[in-house]
Amino acid sequence: MGALLEWDQRLFTRVATARVPGADPALRRLSHAANHGRLWLGTAAGIGLVGGPAGRRAALRGLGSLALASFTVNTLVKWSARRPRPLLEGVPAIRHLTRQPHTTSFPSGHSASAAAFATAVALESTRYGLLVAPVAAAVAFSRVYVGVHYPGDVLAGVAIGAGAAALTCRWWPPRPDVPERERPAARAPALPLGKGLVVIVDDPARAGAPGAPGAPPDHARRLRALLPEAEVIERGPGDDLAELLAAAADRAVETGGALGVCGGDAVAGVAARAAAGRGLALAVFPGGTADRFALDVGVRDLEDTAGAVARGEGVSVDIGVARSGAGEDTWFLNEFSVGPYPELARLRERLERSLPAAPTTALALARALGTARPVELNVNGRPRRLWLLLAGNGRFVPEGLVPAFRPRLDDDLLDVRLVDAGRRLARTRTVAAAVLGTLEHSRVYEAERVPWLELDGIAGADILAFDGEPLSGATGLRLEKEYRALVVYRPVRERASRSGRHAGPPRRPAADGG
Repeated sequence: MGALLEWDQRLFTRVATARVPGADPALRRLSHAANHGRLWLGTAAGIGLVGGPAGRRAALRGLGSLALASFTVNTLVKWSARRPRPLLEGVPAIRHLTRQPHTTSFPSGHSASAAAFATAVALESTRYGLLVAPVAAAVAFSRVYVGVHYPGDVLAGVAIGAGAAALTCRWWPPRPDVPERERPAARAPALPLGKGLVVIVDDPARAGAPGAPGAPPDHARRLRALLPEAEVIERGPGDDLAELLAAAADRAVETGGALGVCGGDAVAGVAARAAAGRGLALAVFPGGTADRFALDVGVRDLEDTAGAVARGEGVSVDIGVARSGAGEDTWFLNEFSVGPYPELARLRERLERSLPAAPTTALALARALGTARPVELNVNGRPRRLWLLLAGNGRFVPEGLVPAFRPRLDDDLLDVRLVDAGRRLARTRTVAAAVLGTLEHSRVYEAERVPWLELDGIAGADILAFDGEPLSGATGLRLEKEYRALVVYRPVRERASRSGRHAGPPRRPAADGG
């Protein structure tokens, strides 16, 4: 131990007395900018603003990891180590911070925060991780250079920060940049420049003139620029969505083209039925607040879908269907639920804008279950009393009541999850297990993957929900899967890297049609 401390002291002396031209004021200011995480808060805001869904996930994971690392360092480790700060005798005065820290030296909180944020961002996006990593490394180095930490303090902080970022994966696994490619590609018509594609754009939140400050993006204008020969139709305030999509699908059949939709998950679900019922391929352009189905398919933005349409690249996906006793079928792309799941998902999405993933899941669970009423029904003939039941179209990860994504969409299984209301303190135990990341081991929580599910005698729930949208309740339903019932456009070519570069739509028709 004495040899390590001696090595640490000698290395500190070498760094603190070294002369790097132009580095003195720059590293001093950088070290100051990282106080209280200000540098990383600003970086997260920038990434979240310009980075799209991947950038927002990277920013949220970065902030959550930073909070966890800071808590670990400042609350648990610093006050147990109590290592004195280095002496500033050999450090040039130009490097001295205006206010010297008064806390103990081991470990470096600045280094822990920098490593936590950079590692977390890299887990979600290699591109942004490569941009953040040099800044994080410079912050860690600056703590030795300005004379406030020994190198060992910095290395320990980096280890704690990286560990905190890795630990967030326990509650919130990173979404793969590109879904599994083992599923076979499906035939989809190649439509260079979008010729033959009929797209319905549902932009209900759009307000103000295009380009106005705070106005939502003009998806219709962007689609016309990407696919100039496609027929792009904007849904008006009085238009019935199902009728609009049915008419668009009929036109696509006449032209031998495909149906497209730009909107959220609920809109995509209506479009899926119109397309599958006519044997059409479906182009899903992300345009909603969540776009979970589009992301699970493997399209992250309008350019992804436009490129796949132009080249004729697609994949087959399953569709969930709820069959009532009256012979009416309701299709769902993401999930069917009984109980407060839609409110739970909306609460988490809203809370995630300001809080990290683990606390938001627990808070959303507490709020949604706190006002819920138990649901009585028969599940496969067995009487049950439940707080919540969720049946996902395919296997979701991670385990829990607010799953994040599906690795694939053609497994022919329903992912069933429920909370038993018949057990003592079931709601409290559910929330506690969610906080600790042990929900899959809780006795009040059950999870199973099955090909079908029978529900009858439903009582105590005024509504059911399909893809988060409430529908009138029913006393009995059979949930099944339509295996690979729909072809969805999706790029199948590997991207140049995880940086987000990809082949866009061709500028002119290819000689072989894509």
